[in-house]
Amino acid sequence: MNPARPPTGRKPGTMPVTRASKRRRATATASAAGLTPGAPGSSWSMATQGKPVGPPAIEPTPAAERGERWWPVALAIIVVAFLHVILPARYRVQPAWVVPAVLIALLAVLIVGDPGRIDRQKIWLRIVTGVVIAFITLANLLAAVRLVVDILTNNKLYANNAVGLLAAGGVIWVTNVVAFSLWYWDLDRGGAAARAHHPDRDPAFVFPEMQHSEYVAAGWVPRFVDYLSLGFWTATAVSPTDISAIKPWAKLLMMLEAAGSVALAVLVISRAINIL
Repeated sequence: MNPARPPTGRKPGTMPVTRASKRRRATATASAAGLTPGAPGSSWSMATQGKPVGPPAIEPTPAAERGERWWPVALAIIVVAFLHVILPARYRVQPAWVVPAVLIALLAVLIVGDPGRIDRQKIWLRIVTGVVIAFITLANLLAAVRLVVDILTNNKLYANNAVGLLAAGGVIWVTNVVAFSLWYWDLDRGGAAARAHHPDRDPAFVFPEMQHSEYVAAGWVPRFVDYLSLGFWTATAVSPTDISAIKPWAKLLMMLEAAGSVALAVLVISRAINIL
């Protein structure tokens, strides 16, 4: 009968394999390969110390770090408040401090309610944002209507002041661009905070970066500057450019902006030419 094997499972007549013998064998192998056992940073040292050799795991980016910052939107709102103040008194909301005070106060509420990056999905924040944009739109609409009425009725305010007429029309036009840009920014995909958490949500606008994703980072979403570009080119080119509207409300909003821009520009420029 064959003799029973030792309980360790090794063959009879062989030396037991201990941890020290394994270490000596690994040292001899490393020396033959020209490696320095235990050298800092060497793969041999990392293997013997039980440390992983592969790259560290990449943690997903939190939603708060994906959200856009407040400063571009805040800067646009502050610029609009300043532009309204420099309009002639007839075209301003009276008293003159009302528009900048209301806008800055509401902007402060938004920033305090959602500090850092825009990523908090709260109904009251959406409501306050809508109130800010609506207030800008209504104040500028009031100025535009009064300016158009003055032009059509040959008001003497600009009888001999073509530069002043062009300046007032330019302020109203720029404010109109910013107002529509803010509407696009707030309505597309449920707003900035929703886009931070759900970048793949059904969009209302198709940007070039969405069609050429190889040139942008993964999970790209439009930010305020992208909507400002949309508002500017809609008002100047009076047609869709490289950004396409694919939702009915988005198309109607762009048509409204383009129509208002054309009407204002034609009336102001033609009146200024007549004065000159």
